[in-house]
Amino acid sequence: MGKPRTLPGQSAGTAHPTRAAISVGLTPLTEMVILPGMERGGQKGMRQASAPRLTAAHVAKVHREVPEREVPSPHRKMVTADQEAYARQLLDELGTEPFWVFAYGSLIWKPAFDHVEARTVHLAGWRRRFCLKLTNWRATPEQPGLMLALDRGGSCVGVAYRMPQDAPLERMVRLLQRETSHHEDMRWQRWVTVRSGDESFRALAFWCAPSGPAGDLLRLPIEEEAAWIARSVGFAGNGPEYLLNTVEHLEQLGLHDSYLWRLQGLVAAEIEALPG
Repeated sequence: MGKPRTLPGQSAGTAHPTRAAISVGLTPLTEMVILPGMERGGQKGMRQASAPRLTAAHVAKVHREVPEREVPSPHRKMVTADQEAYARQLLDELGTEPFWVFAYGSLIWKPAFDHVEARTVHLAGWRRRFCLKLTNWRATPEQPGLMLALDRGGSCVGVAYRMPQDAPLERMVRLLQRETSHHEDMRWQRWVTVRSGDESFRALAFWCAPSGPAGDLLRLPIEEEAAWIARSVGFAGNGPEYLLNTVEHLEQLGLHDSYLWRLQGLVAAEIEALPG
């Protein structure tokens, strides 16, 4: 599979989105956004006090230094010319519409690209799920992990970034160079339709589950997802740390994902049960 990316830091001159910045002028998504401390479908909307909470202490317990190494892949490596060709194809599909990127995980707080606008948006038909198998970065072949992706069904709320109008090909190539490494990765990248208030538009989403068979797509029970994530550590970090960052940054924006909240509690319980 392609090398899943740990996204780099915020690029110079690109402001981190704040809740105010992504909410100004929008129709609030009250049916989709649940404030921290609330959970749709729970006991009168309140979280149970006994639910475990993943913390920095859990992350520290599983942390260890893992040397970077080359992990063999059965997939075909792309070169710059390949990524340029895929970039042209994606832009041809977009046509004359504005160039938006949909963020649902770490791209929300580390977009690492220039943008001129950010909005909270609702995506129907796709939901967050740790369903992409990792054997590098935050995992190893001996102790694989899972990467957050978009799986089919349900819905989610995220952030859409509008790219500057200049140099769309160069901007698309840089995105693909960060997010993809192999030809087979391109099955996971697609345009999706998002909604902001009464307006709908297309945005590029990375790592969307393909419709056909894919060897790197793992749809595990959530308890097994938690077990994988709790134990996955690689040279770029570990699974619990990524999950904790995702939950905390989403909730700082007032975006509560009940799946992620349940998962972080299960991961916390898994780590607490580990020896040491």
